[in-house]
Amino acid sequence: MDRRSAEPRGLVGRSLIAAAVFAGAVVPGWTFGELAERWTGQGLLDWAVTCAWSGLAVLVLGPYCSYRRRDAALGLVPLYGWYLVSLLSWRVALLPLRDWEPRDDEFWRARWLTGDLVGYWRADQLPRPGRRPAHPARPRCSVHGRW
Repeated sequence: MDRRSAEPRGLVGRSLIAAAVFAGAVVPGWTFGELAERWTGQGLLDWAVTCAWSGLAVLVLGPYCSYRRRDAALGLVPLYGWYLVSLLSWRVALLPLRDWEPRDDEFWRARWLTGDLVGYWRADQLPRPGRRPAHPARPRCSVHGRW
């Protein structure tokens, strides 16, 4: 699919994708937590493993959905981590289009869409590490182009 011709997914398609992403992000944590409890007999270890897995899911999905990597600490909070994963799953299901407000540090790369896509925006790709973005040369003086 061409990035310029991307259209928003319908409600059913977006819901199915979000449910699959949520299941892929949370069910392994439940499974590993259950296995850890079975092997050790400690019920709190089940919660610890499940919450750690939710934090990992927020760490992985967050940067694609206007969350910072440090927000993964919120994914460690019981039950709130699952809420964050469900929110991030809903947002990932719409990519490359975005229907949420960009963070203040994302405004410089946000491109608001027009036409049928009013209300959506896209994020330009970040420059590669180690490469500086090209800046047009500016004259030093507006009259003569030198000091």
